[in-house]
Amino acid sequence: MSATTPIHLERPDGKGLASGSLGLWGSTVIGLASTAPVYSLVATLGFVVLAVGAQAPIAFIIAFVPMLLIAFAYRELNNAVPDCGTTFTWGTKAFGPWVGWMGGWGVAVAGMVVLANLAQIASVYFWSLIGFDLENNDWRIILVAVLFIAAMTWVSWRGVEIGERIQNVLLGIQYLALAIFVVAALWQFFAGTAPDPTPFDMEWLNPFGFTSWSGFTESILLALFIYWGWDTCLALNEETKDPKRIPGRAALLTTVILLFTYVGVTIAAMMYAGLGDTGTGLGNEANADDFFLAIKDGLLGPFGWVLVVAVIISAISSTQTTILPTARGTLAMGVYRALPAKFKDVHPTYKTPSFSTIVMGVVASVYYVGMTLISDNILQDSILSLGLAIAFYYAITGFACVWYFRKDLTTSARDFFFKGLFPLLGGLMLTGAFVQSAIDMWDVDYGYTVLFGIGGTFVIGIGSLAFGLVLMFAWYLFPRSKRFFRGESLNRDTQVMVPDEPGEVIRSIDGGI
Repeated sequence: MSATTPIHLERPDGKGLASGSLGLWGSTVIGLASTAPVYSLVATLGFVVLAVGAQAPIAFIIAFVPMLLIAFAYRELNNAVPDCGTTFTWGTKAFGPWVGWMGGWGVAVAGMVVLANLAQIASVYFWSLIGFDLENNDWRIILVAVLFIAAMTWVSWRGVEIGERIQNVLLGIQYLALAIFVVAALWQFFAGTAPDPTPFDMEWLNPFGFTSWSGFTESILLALFIYWGWDTCLALNEETKDPKRIPGRAALLTTVILLFTYVGVTIAAMMYAGLGDTGTGLGNEANADDFFLAIKDGLLGPFGWVLVVAVIISAISSTQTTILPTARGTLAMGVYRALPAKFKDVHPTYKTPSFSTIVMGVVASVYYVGMTLISDNILQDSILSLGLAIAFYYAITGFACVWYFRKDLTTSARDFFFKGLFPLLGGLMLTGAFVQSAIDMWDVDYGYTVLFGIGGTFVIGIGSLAFGLVLMFAWYLFPRSKRFFRGESLNRDTQVMVPDEPGEVIRSIDGGI
């Protein structure tokens, strides 16, 4: 299709994706896997405890609230417009092409940065498992990390259903490891053999028990973004058996499961290790970035490697599922002329966004290798800045829901709350999180680098979003973009390209198409 050929939005097969591939369970599994629950806890819990001590469990509960409110926005928008472009499509329909394009860019930036981080983590733990303690910029770490990205890109390119089957296994292993952790921790607590047995206290769940505003905001911002990733199941809406209902239900189910997972594991860890600032205590700064490594031998003895394997699997699993929403977001942007036509290519056999998926894997690999070779500290600061991109596009989605349904808000109490008030509150909370994060990141003591006299994390986080503006204006200069930026190829009244009804799909024995 040439750049001047009109797109046909009435195609009954949508964008050519494999419709009818995922049910509620499959969508929920992919949503859970995208959050990397084991790795998210390992990387975050120690820092949350350092910020607020015993209030860590209630911090996770409070952070759940804006996620739930935004999940309602996703559900309502998906029910009306079940398009795999999600934030891009909904933002464009609500606010026009410029806001929509930047929303799509926010999704892409977050995906690219976290892919680099997840691959590095999986590689570091892999070499640690076989007895090598290597620096992050060691060529062996880089090589295996790139191989992980390449392998998961292949799985994503090969077909969404084979990816789902792999994720069922990987997520099962993660939750088995977490169950082993919780049971072993509580067993040692009640047996009196825990290093610092700390009885459960209802004060841990007291939302008014925070003693420091800065500690409170830091903990909520940390906890807020370990929920990130559940929206992947919305990006696969066109590939589900019921595109209007299943993705929204899966998103809500995912966030609730994560809430109980994070709070339950946190309480078990506190009862086992305590909050002390020495030894295996969760308040020990030396263990903050990885409390599993600190306690695995004392908790599980010769089976401590189980927790290391769980982190590897968590990172690899999330690597694959993180590719999915970005590839489908750029697919939608290609279809509606917000990106070059090549991005709308769908594999004729596997029914996946072939070009978008491969580009995502290549860009993430180049970004990871480039940042690591330039400075691992800059890579780490880009990861710390991830919250800005996440809050940015989640907030756009919340506000888009309110504006898109603004004429429906007085039709019923349900519409007022679920299409109006809840998404608005979620958007405002995440806007506040964005502003507070940016203020914190400005400080030169935040993160690992200082750029232009201010915190490197701020420069990288805001700079990556600003770079999206540059790319958007650059694309505006191309002839193919004109219909998009004039609001012709995608607007509020556009019938989006989604399948009418999932057709019969023949699959091979491995789950591929």
